[in-house]
Amino acid sequence: MSALLVPPSRVCQARNEGFALRTITAQTYRAFLASPDGTALGAGFLQCPSWADVKEGWRAQLLGWGPDPEAGALAGVALVLLRQFPGTRKYFAYLPEGPVADWNDPDIDGWLDPLLEHLRRAGAFAVRIGPSPAYRRWDAALLKPLAGPGRRLGDVLASEVDPLGSAVAERLRARDWRRCGGDGTGADAQPRHVFHVPLAGRSTEDLWSGLNQEWRRNVRRAQKEGVEVVVGSAAELPEFYRLLDITERRDGFRLGRSLAYYERQYAALNAEEPGRMKLYLARHQGETLAAHTMITVGNRAWYQTGASADHRREVRPSNALQWRMLLDAHALGADVYDMRGVPSTLDPGERAYGLLRWKLGTGGQVVETLGEWEMVLGGSANHAIHRAFQAYLKRR
Repeated sequence: MSALLVPPSRVCQARNEGFALRTITAQTYRAFLASPDGTALGAGFLQCPSWADVKEGWRAQLLGWGPDPEAGALAGVALVLLRQFPGTRKYFAYLPEGPVADWNDPDIDGWLDPLLEHLRRAGAFAVRIGPSPAYRRWDAALLKPLAGPGRRLGDVLASEVDPLGSAVAERLRARDWRRCGGDGTGADAQPRHVFHVPLAGRSTEDLWSGLNQEWRRNVRRAQKEGVEVVVGSAAELPEFYRLLDITERRDGFRLGRSLAYYERQYAALNAEEPGRMKLYLARHQGETLAAHTMITVGNRAWYQTGASADHRREVRPSNALQWRMLLDAHALGADVYDMRGVPSTLDPGERAYGLLRWKLGTGGQVVETLGEWEMVLGGSANHAIHRAFQAYLKRR
């Protein structure tokens, strides 16, 4: 999916002279993400140009700002997905887990205002962003003994409150952004609570000792039973999808994605960078019992989606997969292994708690992100379109 082109006369200039925001090519965008300055901003896979090719029904823009964006002199970038509201020429602008920006910059208006002005001119009636700073963190060792009926993460004093995250939240509120999930704004599309296993500065022995006793026992059990972990290819995606359907029915959730979605994702991400998305398979006695996907960008790695069979769970194929993926992420030089979303419940009586309990066993941290924030781009007409758009999404 190619970026929409904007005539040079409509390029937005930031308040800093010589600092411009422009549409840029995918090549320029990717080069910035791979540069030391871009890597330091920690872009997620949802802000890679390839993600535009995964999302059907959305148009895409690749934007960059800095002294000379077209020449690659950049300070930040953004993949913007634009969804047209039926019957209008207006768009909902979505920057999943973006923009890729320096949120430490005390003058965020220097790049945020030109970004909003550009999107307004492109026909956006509202914008949703996902700032990257964390808000709070809870160590696994802290949470496990505090589980109990009716308890939630918010009931537990955090191990760490990130001052940058708090500052960014206040800056956004002061600029009339609304945090999704409150004030009538739609719920987050991406998980607000995620689970991180730190890898930087740790040896493989450190990772092993970081697993709790149950995890180490399960990994050893899988090895003793002869579970084999291999990296598959696109040819195994139908098997992954079959197991995912079993998992969704067993665990009572629906991702609502098709096999074609995963095939498109696998093709797009690996076309951008070979090996960016990998499919791991756990086999026992010739049968695939579990399959998980991993994505890497820069110095970060994500466990994206997991699936497993209903039978022979006692040989612990999922534990074997995760241990192999952790080791591979570590070998690739990742600083963090992101196990993606976890629920906010600490109530063992709730079905969702099982997922959190499983991830806590790796010894990492629950991280509360800043979540997603929305702004309607002024005017009563845009506010009316935004309300109608939210109602439209609920009916779909």
